[in-house]
Parts: sequence; structure tokens; C-alpha cells
Amino acid sequence: MTNLPSVPALSIFFMAVTLLISILLFFGLFLYLRKKMALKMTPFWIGAAVFISFALILQPIVHNIILNPQADGTHRLSAHLVAYGIFACLSAGIFEETGRFAAFKFLRKKFTGIRTAISYGIGHGGGEALIIAGLAAVGNLSFSIMLNAGMADLLGEAADVAATAAILAESSPLVFLLGGLERIAAVALHMALSLLVWHSVNTKGKLWFYPLSIGLHALFNVIAVLYQFGVITNLFVVEALIFVEAAAIVYVVRRLLKGLRQTDRRPSPEHGHYPTE
Repeated sequence: MTNLPSVPALSIFFMAVTLLISILLFFGLFLYLRKKMALKMTPFWIGAAVFISFALILQPIVHNIILNPQADGTHRLSAHLVAYGIFACLSAGIFEETGRFAAFKFLRKKFTGIRTAISYGIGHGGGEALIIAGLAAVGNLSFSIMLNAGMADLLGEAADVAATAAILAESSPLVFLLGGLERIAAVALHMALSLLVWHSVNTKGKLWFYPLSIGLHALFNVIAVLYQFGVITNLFVVEALIFVEAAAIVYVVRRLLKGLRQTDRRPSPEHGHYPTE
């Protein structure tokens, strides 16, 4: 293949930074807080597993059943953008928060304390970062390095390679950094919502925190949906608003949980042990 553009070095650098951020948000954040807060690994891995199961497997299956997508890209709600936008925002909240709720129902049998929620939140949000932003960065990095090294013939069909090369070469280098920065906001959101749902499961009279978490999660997705629909077209504005949303939700959760006394459900002595956290 000839006359293919090269990907700027700064773009490749930011791809690597996004990959590093994704890894640090998953493994690094957990290892750092594990020493400071004595976090347990079981909730961490369950958080990652729940994200994969509920967000990447169950949610797409239900989407396909409800929307019935066609080969031409249309689906049942194609002509009703408002309804589709509401559906898109709510579905992520329903699936992920229900998975979180079910996970805490299971985890509270052996684990207590908000450390369980924090560990789970890192696994859920960090796993999302690693899979969504990290894998995308790996793909972009490997393609760009091979393209710049003159190995385009190994990348696939000429037309597909040319189209991808044009996108990577012409995009602003900052675009490749935004994906990693956005994951920071998302992990903060998941940790806050994990605390909220943990209290809905373990604190008397706070079951309503569970539907609230669905609403807050749906609200967080509004900006992304507006960008998808072309209502907001500037990607930098989108990312700034996402950080504002995450900060606002974290603030709301902190206010709700401030001074809240948690009633943990502990195994009875006949079980032979008490939880370690």
C-alpha cells in the first residue's frame, strides 16, 4: 500500500497514556487503596465480573430483543429518538446497578463495611476502563505503530486500512487522551454509586438508594447520548460536561451518606466465623 498517511507521534503517545491510565485505574488504584484501607480482592474481582456479565453480555442481549436491529442500521425506536435516548440512558443504569445490588446481596454474607463497596467499585469501574478504553488504545497503538513502520500490508484489506489510517492521522492527538481521562470520571462515579447501593443493601430504611443509583447512572449517560444524537458536537465540551456530571453525582452521594450510620448484617456465631471487614 502506498500514499498512506502516518499517525502523529503525539497521537501515539496519548494512546499509550490512555492505556496506562486504564491499567492504573484497574490494578494501580486497587493496590494503592488495598494497603491503605485493607481492601479484599474478592469484591474487586466480583465487580469486574459483574460489569462483564451485566453490561457486556446481558444488556446487549436484551437490547437486541427489544430493539430488533436491522441490517440497515435501523431498529424499533429509530423513529423515536427521545424514547430511544431515555431507553439508552436507563438501560445502562438498570443493568449495572441491578448487578451491583445483586453482588452486594451476595457479598454481605461474608464481607462488611464500606471497604467492600470501594473494592467492588474499583473492580467494576476499573474493569470498564480496561476493557473499553484500554483495549481500544491497544488496537489504535498496534495499528499506528505498524502503519508508521511501513507494515500496512499486514493490517488487512487496503480500503479498510486506508479509511482507518485517515481517521487516526487526521484526528486531534488530544482525542486519544480524552478516552483515558473520561475513565477517571467514570471510575469516580462507580465508586460513589457502589457506596450508595451498598448502603441500600445494608442500612435500614435506605433501600430507595438502589433506584436512586439507577437514576443517577442514567443521568450520567445523558451527555454521551446527546453527543451520539448530534445535539452536542464538540467532543471537548462533552468530556468537560462528563466530569461536571461525575463531580455533581459524587457530591450528591457524599451528602446523602454523610453521618449515615450503617447497620451491617453479620453472620451468626454458629457459622463458625465473623467477617474480617
